[in-house]
Amino acid sequence: MEDIFEKAGKSALGSRLRRLSERMTDQAGSIYQLYGNDFQPRWFPVYYALMGGQEKAISTLAQEIGQSHASISQIVKEMGARGQVKETKDKEDGRRNLISLSEKGVGMEPNMTQQIKDVELAVENMMKETSYDLWKAIQEWEFLLDQKDLLRRVLEVRRDRESAQVRIIDYTPAYQPAFKTLNERWISQYFKMEETDYKSLDHPQTYILDKGGHIFIALLDNQPVGCVAMIPMDAHTHELAKMAVAPEAQGKHIGWLLGQAAIEWAKNKGLDKIYLESNTRLKPAINLYYKLGFERITGIPSPYERCNIQMMLHLK
Repeated sequence: MEDIFEKAGKSALGSRLRRLSERMTDQAGSIYQLYGNDFQPRWFPVYYALMGGQEKAISTLAQEIGQSHASISQIVKEMGARGQVKETKDKEDGRRNLISLSEKGVGMEPNMTQQIKDVELAVENMMKETSYDLWKAIQEWEFLLDQKDLLRRVLEVRRDRESAQVRIIDYTPAYQPAFKTLNERWISQYFKMEETDYKSLDHPQTYILDKGGHIFIALLDNQPVGCVAMIPMDAHTHELAKMAVAPEAQGKHIGWLLGQAAIEWAKNKGLDKIYLESNTRLKPAINLYYKLGFERITGIPSPYERCNIQMMLHLK
């Protein structure tokens, strides 16, 4: 019968590692009995951290071992019930207790030390029979997960896959209703529609395109889910404006794709700068603009009441 983990592949990595861990933990229990140690395998990191007369607070143990405070507290409680650890008041801070090995726990050290040496040699011999150094691989994986956890990595893969399904196209009059609706939704949610909004949204041909500007539309499953406009300010500068992404399509990198399309269009036009206006309430949008390379500026008059931040991208 085919192993379910071989069939599932790398998507079952966590489950397969859990199976391996459970298998080794079961055998570890027998090893402790072999050496006459009354011990549970999951207690080992705490015991090891306290060997040699160490005294440590539960918070310190949790940080060193990489487990939660509650988990370490439970282990200390269980070891205390077996008489292997004791708690004493911290002389420098009477509000916290320090954990150390009890007389019984200290008495276990010779057997435990020999067990550790034998197990380490057995593992080293086993690793000589393998093609890969599991210990180094685990260290590498832990390092990589510290830099970026698996959840974030999966989110990035999903976002990239969904982004690949998005098409950025040039505006046509058929998309005027969507251009208006997409912008009305976010403006009305946070602010209020203003006269300048209605002019450009109701008549994009007159107020944007006929003046030498451009509009991009983002399509997902052939439905318009985002837009952005480039509106001329002078011969060398256009304003990036009217960027909107439908709430149901957010998280798919659409704003980034629209911004990149607008910047590439501006470069092809030979423009020097791209200007934009926004509001600091729109934190995701502001973060996007910074990622696109915009920098904060001041001093340009704005027709919008909601504008409280101005940004500029220098292309040359």
